[in-house]
Amino acid sequence: MRTHYCGLINESLVGQTVTLCGWVNTLRLQSHVAFVDLRDHEGIAQVVIERENADAFAVAGELGYEYCLRVTGSIRKRLSANDKLKTGTVELLAEQVEILNVAKDLPFALHENPNEDMRMTYRYLDLRRPDMQQTIRTRIRLVQALRRYLDMRGFQDLETPILTKATPEGARDYLVPSRVHPGQFYALPQSPQLFKQILMMAGFDRYYQIARCFRDEDLRADRQPEFTQLDMEFAFVEEQDVQGFVEAMIRQVFKEVIGVELGDPFPRMTWEEAMRRYGSDKPDLRIALELVDVADLLKHVEFKVFAEPANDPAGRVAALRLPGGAALSRKEIDQLTEYVAKYGAKGLAWIKVEDLAKGRDGINSPVAKFLDDAALDAVLKATGAQSGDMLFLGAGKWKTVTDFMGALRLKAAKDRGLVENSWKPLWVTDFPMFEYDEEEQRFVALHHPFTAPKVDDIADLRANAAGAVSRGYDMVLNGNEIGGGSIRIHRPDMQSAVFELLGIGAEEAQMKFGFLLKALKFGAPPHGGIAFGIDRIAALMAGTESIRDVIAFPKTTSAQDLMTDAPSLVNDAQLKELHVAVAVAENAKG
Repeated sequence: MRTHYCGLINESLVGQTVTLCGWVNTLRLQSHVAFVDLRDHEGIAQVVIERENADAFAVAGELGYEYCLRVTGSIRKRLSANDKLKTGTVELLAEQVEILNVAKDLPFALHENPNEDMRMTYRYLDLRRPDMQQTIRTRIRLVQALRRYLDMRGFQDLETPILTKATPEGARDYLVPSRVHPGQFYALPQSPQLFKQILMMAGFDRYYQIARCFRDEDLRADRQPEFTQLDMEFAFVEEQDVQGFVEAMIRQVFKEVIGVELGDPFPRMTWEEAMRRYGSDKPDLRIALELVDVADLLKHVEFKVFAEPANDPAGRVAALRLPGGAALSRKEIDQLTEYVAKYGAKGLAWIKVEDLAKGRDGINSPVAKFLDDAALDAVLKATGAQSGDMLFLGAGKWKTVTDFMGALRLKAAKDRGLVENSWKPLWVTDFPMFEYDEEEQRFVALHHPFTAPKVDDIADLRANAAGAVSRGYDMVLNGNEIGGGSIRIHRPDMQSAVFELLGIGAEEAQMKFGFLLKALKFGAPPHGGIAFGIDRIAALMAGTESIRDVIAFPKTTSAQDLMTDAPSLVNDAQLKELHVAVAVAENAKG
């Protein structure tokens, strides 16, 4: 139907007859000539339709925006080049113009930036936009580069089941009723985790898969109910083996796909250090700001807001220095206070350092009066405060303070333009094995229940579960966790002990994970792996905030597909065949 792509014609084709297909990007109809910018996924070509060609010129009079055309003609040099187009030195003199399909008035012009609902409802038009074409093609190049890298290094691309067993630990499963097993359900996989471990037990040694995964959870800009990850597993490895291989892979892929050279090697930081310095287990190292612990400096003050958490082993008092922050207005401070309240802060203390040389007289703060000169001076020195700076102080329970001060660090830095324009990868290691869920009154796995602890002794793990460290590791890039993995448990007794510490009794463990425990008894090798979020990496490469931009057909933040109107009701006959009855909640009626 066509001989060339619109965006690939050039001067080497001058004098040749070619056929192009595409959409009318713009149309300029004059008395003796018509100019059509014809667009396909490679770019734009200018088509010239002269009045002397009566048939073609008549068709030009019928054209409209986004009409789908086929044009045949000869390539010639343009009298006036357009340096904004890669085809700007040539044009197509039309001999034949065929309308392949008309287009009714579009709900939005493709050069506009419509609202999210409009984009999702008319996703086929949204994807037709050149910037979205480029974004999606960045994702395509990413996946191609990853496959090439792994295929050349002996990794085996193996598919794992989509219909699998429900093992509700962590996010909610999507359930699929079984027609042939009434009352029983499959689950869509949250990850191929257990299957890839079993592949190592089966002797496949090096596995990868571009895997589709599903989680029935609340959505954010970087979350979708269905998403794609690069899943990998290695047999007979330690942490450094996995980390060294995938670090080299990510470095190569970034260079190949977007021409970015990432540092070599990536820095490493323990979870404890990341939380202490940055208030996050995925710190954005483009931001130089750091949290400073000042509890030891404030234990003696009479101000209970500081003194009580300072003297509490489970408390924290942390300070954040914001360079130039003394210029913040009271309204801006109040807005930051409201912001951190979403992360559990009951308030936000602040100290404006207007003139450091004047001592207390150069300080503007509602809390400075509660601090004696020694405490105030110690805080200023510990934070490295300078004239013109703002100090924010957070006090309370360790986790709460760490969370809201970490969020404040990001927010304040972005608001004040303190985010470096660069790429900052790192490894975060030595995560806690467990965290305690106050609501459920039990330990939960910080990564997943198949992550190995640093200690090999089960008695030691049981005795020190609250402080146990795992063999988990995350790759972080510019404040985003792009990959997470661990060395896995390969001994059945250790796996059973971890289940027990998570409140999963022997009977429940057999019901949910009996197949895994059985497999571990037959010479399971030490193994480990990692999974990378394809959507997240593609979004970073494309420079977009939302992974919805790099997924061809994403869901909205309410987990809906507005284009196909999914999810939707199904008829009673289908439900009956699946042995499913639907109970509608009162607040969902009418």
